Amino acid sequence: MPFNTATSLISTLIRTSNGIQSTPAADKPVELLQLYDIENCPYCRLVREALTELDLDALILPCPKNGQRFRPELVERGGKAQFPYLIDPNTGVEMYESLEIVAYLFETYGSGDLPLKWKLGSLQTFGSMLASAPRLSRGMQAMPGKAPAELLELYSFESSPYARLVREKLCEMEIPYIVRNCGRSMLSEWLLPPVRSALNITPPSELENRRHLLAREGKLSIPYLFDPNTDSGMFESADILDYLQRCYAP
Repeated sequence: MPFNTATSLISTLIRTSNGIQSTPAADKPVELLQLYDIENCPYCRLVREALTELDLDALILPCPKNGQRFRPELVERGGKAQFPYLIDPNTGVEMYESLEIVAYLFETYGSGDLPLKWKLGSLQTFGSMLASAPRLSRGMQAMPGKAPAELLELYSFESSPYARLVREKLCEMEIPYIVRNCGRSMLSEWLLPPVRSALNITPPSELENRRHLLAREGKLSIPYLFDPNTDSGMFESADILDYLQRCYAP
């Protein structure tokens, strides 16, 4: 586990502030966006970073290599097994190509202007490829688990090294889930949970998901998994991984 966490931290450091800071979308979608996704795919990461930065939730449909749950569905729908693939039921748009998806998200749900860093698309893609390297094949190969009757919910932000461990496991097990993005919008939110607790700081977050999690559990820490199938909620990546193994391993 320490090595696993350490390489995830390296991936986070490589992407610097990408997929952390959030500016809530000017116009939130009514229906959930849907993303056919592979966790450690560098192209998929770009889209998930944009989702965090725009504070957009999404239904994640994991498509690891050799996966049989959602890959065939995508091929039938889009014509090829290429990732990421976004479906926006609010506009009827469906599309491949990570940078085109990022531009679409900012144009549709952001201010309409694509941030400068995203205009440097090839640089972002290269950086994301570097970030994939330390994780090797984690989150890439199918190890199917049981399909839950109701969708799990993961409170996460893209560049969290601890949330990444959970997302990788969900991808490998081909378990679909709703990602509830919980990026940071205030300086005090950059303090680690133990530091906030020691200083008795509870940031009055601007983000709905953070406020909801605080109201539900009385604290803020990422990741947080809620499973409506067992009415269970838990923090701590190690505990979540153990739970997924116990409940959804084949």
